[in-house]
Amino acid sequence: MEFKKDVRYQTTHEWSRKDGNEIVVGISDYAQDALNDIVYVELPEPGDSFDKGDTFGVVESVKSASDVYMPVSGEIVAINEALDEKPETVNEDPFGAGWLIRVKPSNPDEWNSLLSVEEYEASTQEEA
Repeated sequence: MEFKKDVRYQTTHEWSRKDGNEIVVGISDYAQDALNDIVYVELPEPGDSFDKGDTFGVVESVKSASDVYMPVSGEIVAINEALDEKPETVNEDPFGAGWLIRVKPSNPDEWNSLLSVEEYEASTQEEA
C-alpha cells in the first residue's frame, strides 16, 4: 500500500496535489485496492462547479460503485478523458496517470483542512 507524502487526503479516500493554481484529484492506493478491478469512471464536465464535500463522480469496480468527493470548492477545469477507454489505469497508477479531475479552487484555504499522509494512514488503520 502506497501512501504518498506529497499529497493531501480525505477520509473518503481521495488524494489532492497542488499543481500551480490548480488541484489534481484522484483516489488513493488504499481505495483502488479496496475496490479491486475498476471497470468504469463517471466524471463531471469541465466548467461544472462543486462545493467541498460534494459528490463529483463515481468509480465502479467489479465489486461495487463508490462516490468520489470534492476536496475543495471550485470549478472543474479538466477531466482525465483517458479513463473512458482505460478505467483500470486508476488501479495501475492511482497517483499518476489514474488522476480523475483538475480543480480551480474558489476557496484555496480549504486545502488546509485536508489530511496529512500520517493522518490519512492512521484513518485507514482504524477502518481495517
